[in-house]
Amino acid sequence: MALRTLASLGSLAGKRVIVRADLNVPLRDGIITDDGRVRATLPTLNALLNQGARVVVCSHLGRPEGAPDAKYSLEPVAQRLSELLGKPVAFARDTVGESAHDAADALDDGDIAVIENLRFNPGETAKDEGERRAFAQELAALGDALVSDGFGVVHRKQASVYELAELLPSAAGFLIEKEVDVLDRLTENPERPYTVVLGGSKVSDKLGVIEHLLPRVDKLLVGGGMMFTFLKAERHEVGKSLLEEDQLDTVRRYIATAKERGVELVLPVDAVVAASFSADAEHVVAAADALEDTAFGADGLGLDIGPETAALFAAAVRDSRTVFWNGPMGVFEMAVFAEGTRTVAKALTEVEGLSVVGGGDSAAAVRQLGFADDQFGHISTGGGASLEFLEGKKLPGLEVLGWQA
Repeated sequence: MALRTLASLGSLAGKRVIVRADLNVPLRDGIITDDGRVRATLPTLNALLNQGARVVVCSHLGRPEGAPDAKYSLEPVAQRLSELLGKPVAFARDTVGESAHDAADALDDGDIAVIENLRFNPGETAKDEGERRAFAQELAALGDALVSDGFGVVHRKQASVYELAELLPSAAGFLIEKEVDVLDRLTENPERPYTVVLGGSKVSDKLGVIEHLLPRVDKLLVGGGMMFTFLKAERHEVGKSLLEEDQLDTVRRYIATAKERGVELVLPVDAVVAASFSADAEHVVAAADALEDTAFGADGLGLDIGPETAALFAAAVRDSRTVFWNGPMGVFEMAVFAEGTRTVAKALTEVEGLSVVGGGDSAAAVRQLGFADDQFGHISTGGGASLEFLEGKKLPGLEVLGWQA
């Protein structure tokens, strides 16, 4: 079966439509520091509002442990959504209580409301299906149909993602539709050369995606903290750099598999090594085979790929027709260790083909470093969901909408 899309719901004019969005944005002192996920909801919301639907938006934010917590309130998100839409957005101070019902009942055609954080209710993430379904039934009372558009949560069987989609006429919004289309292109007949760039902290977070994509790619580039496990697997000493000793045999198997399949595995040839994990730490560039031959010796920390590696990675990316990138190349939050990530990001903007930034920290990095969303082919809104899709896993939030991998 194909993914059910908005068109399958017919006219929604005058109907109350629940939109399960992913508005899990970073907040600092109540201020949104990256509104990318809010802006990603706009095409679906505008389409519904323009046809006269009465829209009730729901989402989670953070991990409030099933009880109200002011620091995880969606009120700042509702305010930002109002600014972006250029119209009032009502805000309900509970999820399925009196405030939520009053807000939904007060809507006229083309109006919109946001209800409070779904995870203030323990039923949203309950392991027990009965508890989830009970909460979903309470949510269903707020609407006549569901548009699921929170791609960042489709890999979770949660009440608003799965059970609610069973209880109401449901379909995917434009964001989920686009995510599925783009990620499907990365696994089914991608235009070649096809390069995957992986970074971030841990190899263990990327095991499934490496396993699934190795037979499909032409080049695999490895940076970030996970690069040190690869370097150690090739007999390099890595000082006090992040290392997963228990993954060395797995990594050696990946290296052998890449060689057998003719996949070009590109590992760093140098790294930025620091005396400590600090923005003002003394640091030097060291060759990959001499990470301990620095002034810091065996105590040195690798915190970014080096300039030679960055140039090597950038050339490989620019020469590709399809690129998927997940995970920063270093500790990009500290400007002095952000250059590797910046260089790879810039190369992605120059790809003549499909370039995909795989959500999570990668999306945060490109925005923090000053790149605009439209400089890339696609910036995914779901880091974990994107990886699980590319691993070939079944995603309950998509399956309930008719999708079959």
